[in-house]
Amino acid sequence: MAEVRIDKWMWATRIFKTRTIAVEACKKNRVTVNDVPAKPSRTIKAGDIIRIRKPPVTYSFKVIDLTANRVGAKLVPQYLENVTPPEQYEILELQKISGFVDRARGTGRPTKKDRRNLDTFSTDIADPDFDFEFDF
Repeated sequence: MAEVRIDKWMWATRIFKTRTIAVEACKKNRVTVNDVPAKPSRTIKAGDIIRIRKPPVTYSFKVIDLTANRVGAKLVPQYLENVTPPEQYEILELQKISGFVDRARGTGRPTKKDRRNLDTFSTDIADPDFDFEFDF
């Protein structure tokens, strides 16, 4: 197999759950191949670098082999190599931590689970030896 459509390859390697979602990502210019925005019908070949922006992170993958058929999760490393920089994963972790502080508008009140997680988080970072003293 010399070339494969990018939307098929992203679906086959389990980057996106459905091919429709892969097509929409391409149409919204969230997918680039070798730093060029890719249309869903764009063909790729082994050695291409694909960047996929799933806010707030931009994932990078190197194409090792091509497939148009969906493969099992254990076989995915045969077809792609994750070359995402560690800084992107740090952004993802910071986003998870700050999720309690900056709740998205319209998400409603925090659930019991959210409150428990916030309590656990705040007790983990609290220092019991620290005294609040104000000098006026």
